[in-house]
Amino acid sequence: MTKSTLADLGWSARFVSRLSAEEAEHLNLARIASVARDRLHALTPDGPRLLRPDGPAGDYATGDWVVMTPDRSGVARLIERETELARRAPGTGRARQLIAANVDTLGLVTSCNADFNEARLERYLALAAAAGCLPLVILTKADLCDDPRSYAKRAERLSPMVTAVALDATAPDASDALAAWAGRGQTLALVGSSGVGKTTLSNALTGRADATQDIREDDAKGRHTTTARGLLPTTAGGWLIDTPGMRELGLVDAGAAIDDVFAEIAELAPHCRFSDCAHDGEPGCAVAGAVDPDRLARWRKLKREEARSTETIAEARARDRSFGRMVRSIQSRKDRGRQRE
Repeated sequence: MTKSTLADLGWSARFVSRLSAEEAEHLNLARIASVARDRLHALTPDGPRLLRPDGPAGDYATGDWVVMTPDRSGVARLIERETELARRAPGTGRARQLIAANVDTLGLVTSCNADFNEARLERYLALAAAAGCLPLVILTKADLCDDPRSYAKRAERLSPMVTAVALDATAPDASDALAAWAGRGQTLALVGSSGVGKTTLSNALTGRADATQDIREDDAKGRHTTTARGLLPTTAGGWLIDTPGMRELGLVDAGAAIDDVFAEIAELAPHCRFSDCAHDGEPGCAVAGAVDPDRLARWRKLKREEARSTETIAEARARDRSFGRMVRSIQSRKDRGRQRE
């Protein structure tokens, strides 16, 4: 990368208050472009550098800002993040996995075909709300659809926070449609399933020519082409963080974010007769009759998942023990019934 300024890399005045007086004077700063096993690939006004992390490399994310050591070989301190994208690590554990940091806009990429899925988009919207990012639904393959605006309207109905853009990612002007979110100093991150055109869109935004793979015609799904996260310059002067297609997106610390996405449920809930109403057939419920049943079912699913992900290890063990006792009790009754027969 050629010589640039901190502002070119996405630095803004909102970060200055997080520096000490000495740090603000010297501005010995770098932005993390990618995270390796024991090294951090970083960008500085003087060009790229390879930095030694101060602690586990997994504590850093693409997009982080750091203060470098005086010799500029390592990290002296991680600067508090403006936004933080994270998910529950795949599997049954509750570990938290960083995705990206200091993202201004989260592009939720889906397509105008069978991949379009309200439940997945609501999950992505909760991810954006929990991170503090502006959500942008990017609908690809608009050229293959008779009415792409109908998909945009469906996406915008999911939350008052949503702006939806339908485009053809292969068109020469595809990057122009997203220039407002990828201009100088702006960082746009893309998330979405494999096969929806994320790599094609990334190529359009950055001027690269990464390989893409065809999707299966029967279910509109494809293979992964992006295999690692990286901070890439856009042709509009900003930065792009492309992420691999994620088969699992477990939410963490997303209770308030889910309420933001399902704002109409949160607004109606105080009018229910019972304060602990689950909106599932209780008398005097103000929600069940006013909200689409499918959307309400998706809200319940996310709320159950959030409750499970935030419970303590002790609570989880107690729940598992209680379930085990219930199973053993049922089995014991069955055994006694067989003996009487």
